[in-house]
Amino acid sequence: MGYRSLRECIADLERTGQLIRIEQEVDPYLEAAEIHRRVHQARGPAIYYSRVKGCRFPMVSNLFGTLERTRFLFRDTLESLQRLVRLRIDPEEALKKPFRLLRTLPLVWAMWPKFVRSGPVLASRAVIDDLPKLVSWPRDGGPFVTLPQVYTEDADRPGWQHSNLGMYRIQLSGNQYRLNEEIGLHYQIHRGIGVHHAAAIRKGIPFRVSIFVGGPPAMTLAAVMPLPEGMSELGFAGALGGRRVRLIRRVVDPQRDLAEVLAADADFVITGVVDPDRLLPEGPFGDHLGYYSLVHPFPVLKVEHVYHRPDAVWPFTVVGRPPQEDTSFGQIIHEITGPVIPSVVKGIHAVHAVDAAGVHPLLLAIGSERYVPYNPRCKPQELLTCANALLGQGQLSLAKYLLIVAREDDPHLDIHDIPAFFRHLLLRVDWTNDVHFQTRTTMDTLDYSGTGLNEGSKVVIAAVGPIRRQLGTSVPPSLRLPEGFGSPAICLPGILALQGPRHDPVRRASEFTRLCEALAHSDLEQFPLVVVVDDSRFVAESLNNFLWVTFTRSNPAADIEGVGSFVQDKHWGCTGPLIIDARIKPHHAPVVEPDPEVARRVEALAAPGGPLHGIL
Repeated sequence: MGYRSLRECIADLERTGQLIRIEQEVDPYLEAAEIHRRVHQARGPAIYYSRVKGCRFPMVSNLFGTLERTRFLFRDTLESLQRLVRLRIDPEEALKKPFRLLRTLPLVWAMWPKFVRSGPVLASRAVIDDLPKLVSWPRDGGPFVTLPQVYTEDADRPGWQHSNLGMYRIQLSGNQYRLNEEIGLHYQIHRGIGVHHAAAIRKGIPFRVSIFVGGPPAMTLAAVMPLPEGMSELGFAGALGGRRVRLIRRVVDPQRDLAEVLAADADFVITGVVDPDRLLPEGPFGDHLGYYSLVHPFPVLKVEHVYHRPDAVWPFTVVGRPPQEDTSFGQIIHEITGPVIPSVVKGIHAVHAVDAAGVHPLLLAIGSERYVPYNPRCKPQELLTCANALLGQGQLSLAKYLLIVAREDDPHLDIHDIPAFFRHLLLRVDWTNDVHFQTRTTMDTLDYSGTGLNEGSKVVIAAVGPIRRQLGTSVPPSLRLPEGFGSPAICLPGILALQGPRHDPVRRASEFTRLCEALAHSDLEQFPLVVVVDDSRFVAESLNNFLWVTFTRSNPAADIEGVGSFVQDKHWGCTGPLIIDARIKPHHAPVVEPDPEVARRVEALAAPGGPLHGIL
């Protein structure tokens, strides 16, 4: 069976050689995060920090640092949970193979939370200032909870069945927060907590929030699962953990069915009420796109209680330019829920939110192209229907670039082989027809490439049919570039990176006019995609560099240009190469970078006799 507590998980990892202890004092200000990043990059073990400077609680990180370790944590239930997902997709399978259904019954029972009157989390109380003051990046606005499980209920339908358990970042202090009285609650506009907050405002009742930290690792993974609205993450946590989630529900307003809800086996629980009349600056925070999310007004939680177990451990992670530990979350989520996508969006066979591009900026998809089967497939039809459906699905709606191809053109194409996917698309794409924009729409709150907070554009590139061209692998000798552009480099077959001048909004239009004119007189038939960047050598150095720079630093409607561009019946296209302006713009957020002095201190821990010797 699964772990009953975080301590059980830590002990199991230590027993199996998958966790190390650092006994010397570690500073939660930058040092712990730098240790975590270095060990994660080295694919090292989980890390237990026995002595945390200025805090009585130990910390642990990198629990989910590799896909193999994440599978190990859920080894007792993962196969059964995947079977349960398959049965949900195809209920007839249960009739054909009833023994498979019987094997899933314990998990079905585990999906029902167990309400108890007390639990370990009620053993002790603290204040916010007692908690580890974890700061991950030099420009962060204060300490944050980086692995929170934020629990809310729907004012229209109170109770756990319609609750939401999400991972929304929590700022513990700094800015204008009153120490020990207020903390920041940051959530993105599409999340379930937003629906609950809106319902509480509409009904004029207090919006109660409980923040669980630690506890069984299944709760942490459940908080990041992209479950359909109305499906309980608590039920999923029970199935993944192999045991019912234990909850304590304390009614505080019987007339309006309002309650303080605690996870009985969590290490910490912070409870409170969102102040309906206050928004305070939250941030900055080094985020998963590899940039800082900047200061913006967000809801304020008025803290009522801070509970903790007597043996409490503070778990944390660090986010930044991918890949980071949250990459493992994405991989295990795909293993569990990947088969569900074709049952939700008919005609879709596979999707891949590309981690190296920050997950949301780039979504790859393979669909079907079955419309008018008696005609040659030369223009996307069903693929566009599938693309629109994908952009209406939960977190997939945050996709900024959606690249979709037809399975019929290559039934063996692996969507996780990114170079092969780009090659397949670029061999077939017709820029006069296959580029479809959505302008002035919502965008990921954390993506600053758009026109404002939550505002930007999307593009669907759908390619289908026979091969149209060959793809170049060396810089064409005929290439001519205007002044300010140079250092051409090959990123992938058919993709050319050019180093451009520093972005200037005033000069941009004239610069790209000159660039397009020059490229029109160069033989670029084998290079259908050109990216303009600040450092072409860096971008061409690795696939991850190309993906990160190209798709996190561009807003499709504003930054896509093309040689021989035209607009016909409000459709944009181009006759020559498509150009993406992926330079840093004045309105972009700063890149996250570690503190050099802290980095040197952590390197010293890898010296002979140090706790990280042999790992880094």
